[in-house]
Amino acid sequence: MTPATGTTPKGITGEEAASRWVRGMFGRVATRYDLLNHLLSFNLDRRWRARTVERVAGVMAQPGAKVLDLCCGTGDVLLSLETQRRGGATIFGSDFCHPMLIEAQRKIAARRLRSPLFEADALALPLASDSLDLITVAFGFRNLTNYRQGLEELARVLKPGGALAILEFSQPTNRGFAKAYGFFSRRVLPWVGGMISGSDEAYSYLPESIRKFPGAEGLAEQMRAAGFANVEFERLTFGAVALHLGRK
Repeated sequence: MTPATGTTPKGITGEEAASRWVRGMFGRVATRYDLLNHLLSFNLDRRWRARTVERVAGVMAQPGAKVLDLCCGTGDVLLSLETQRRGGATIFGSDFCHPMLIEAQRKIAARRLRSPLFEADALALPLASDSLDLITVAFGFRNLTNYRQGLEELARVLKPGGALAILEFSQPTNRGFAKAYGFFSRRVLPWVGGMISGSDEAYSYLPESIRKFPGAEGLAEQMRAAGFANVEFERLTFGAVALHLGRK
């Protein structure tokens, strides 16, 4: 099987067209995104994000650490990282979907925080090379149109020894759970997600993008090929989600 090189929405050809489609799709569901994340994951998404923040706490404790939550969406991981701020750390959030950033800014303001946000494509970040200590990506890496280019760009902006944490959907390893998960993602998720969000295409895209995305071992291999060392991954919820960690 040929390794997936990037997201491929059904009926869309080319990286530029795929990027426009994904940006527009997320823009249409931004105001219902949090509700559906919690509902469709049975609130497990909160635990997955909390585990990610827990695993990078050591980097967050470094004096003056510079941290980017990439593909930040509505800012849930960013807000969790703020709770771990130590030693003058600077925490940024970035996404290429403007409506998502509006939702994130609303939540940041409600908590009286000042985390800077900026709109940018993850494949071409407006950041200097060797400038960050940590990058987190929660459920956004799968939507990049070119995984190899994305990993190389993240390696570019990380300092030598800087850490990358990717939390992403994966393929369950338990056969019984995989069967139930497959039924839920193909039948229940598109129906409930489409009904609440008003976008059938968004929640039909989700399970299809997960199916096409590399498994945990495959993503680890791609990280190593892009120059990351000490790559490891942790399967969560019977492998439905995997948390990958690596160092530049």
